[in-house]
Amino acid sequence: MKIQAAVTHAQGEDFKFEEVELAEPNAHEVLVKIVASGVCHTDAVARDLGLSPFPVVLGHEGSGIVEKVGSAVTSIQEGDHVVLSFAYCGHCENCLTGHPTVCLRFNDLNFGGQMQDGTNRIHHHDHAVSTFFGQSSFGTYAVANERNVVKVDKEVDLALLGPLGCGIQTGAGTVLNRFKPEFGSSIAVYGSGAVGLSAVMAAKIAGCLNIIAVDIHDNRLELAKELGATHALNGKNVDVVKEIKAITGGGTHYAVETTGVPPVVKQSIHALRPLGACAIVGVTPEITFDVHNDIMAEGKTVMGVIEGDSIPQVFIPQLVDYFKRGMFPFDKLIKVYDFEQINEAFEDSKKGTTIKPIVKIAE
Repeated sequence: MKIQAAVTHAQGEDFKFEEVELAEPNAHEVLVKIVASGVCHTDAVARDLGLSPFPVVLGHEGSGIVEKVGSAVTSIQEGDHVVLSFAYCGHCENCLTGHPTVCLRFNDLNFGGQMQDGTNRIHHHDHAVSTFFGQSSFGTYAVANERNVVKVDKEVDLALLGPLGCGIQTGAGTVLNRFKPEFGSSIAVYGSGAVGLSAVMAAKIAGCLNIIAVDIHDNRLELAKELGATHALNGKNVDVVKEIKAITGGGTHYAVETTGVPPVVKQSIHALRPLGACAIVGVTPEITFDVHNDIMAEGKTVMGVIEGDSIPQVFIPQLVDYFKRGMFPFDKLIKVYDFEQINEAFEDSKKGTTIKPIVKIAE
């Protein structure tokens, strides 16, 4: 079928709207009419650094309505409201033990440009176009494996839900799935973008006593306080490590580092108490540590967490339920753009004027 998609032809280029050909779903896949898609930093990184082969249809926070299911699909039906999440094989040891975010084929399936069977679903003038995250949600329709697809509550505005498939799941899941912080414990969240603010809301759900947001933009820190942060620190104005140790009586039990900025990454570790744990969730360059003094001597843990260590089919419906109960108001992060404004949405995200853009593709 012919669809409209925002195509990226070369590294760093703006999105161009073009008609492409989308193949029928195979036995294990579904066809989804895309209602909306979140704009994520990973899309920008893929566009600007070439994470997937060009040309590519990016987008990996899609939400929509199922129009067709393959013959072997059992968990999804036509008419279901769904959120699209990351691709995983479902067969490796990590997938089978409940950690699909570290699937042994994760990079291949999400960034390699092809579906799990090694073929392409999108073509343009008979040439293959790469699929991103097994979905490519910057189009009017998408084909995705059943494992990518999460059925969600039809009572909730479907256009809001796409970001649950990646960025919001990453922040909230790092807290609720990986850390599982004890009631009354302390946590610092570095960076008050969509991922960081999702971690703040999750920490409030978990009952953390001290929830410390760190950023350099006062407007974002104010929003962090509205969403559950007990303290907000502007890193340009205060000694973050000193302030956190004073607030917590020695440092936080947990830290979520979303910025990828080397000095901030070091702060997140230095401000931990002994036996504290820091989760690195942002794209982070090479950093030099004094391993003995920074980590080992105080028994600290530094870990990488991908996609919040989530099982999307379990965790995303939980987040939707928290939202319905007023416990997870992620809609306060969102600004909606028309699909034709996708380049503007990316620019606003880069400048920080919008925390979580969503492009509305269909009613």
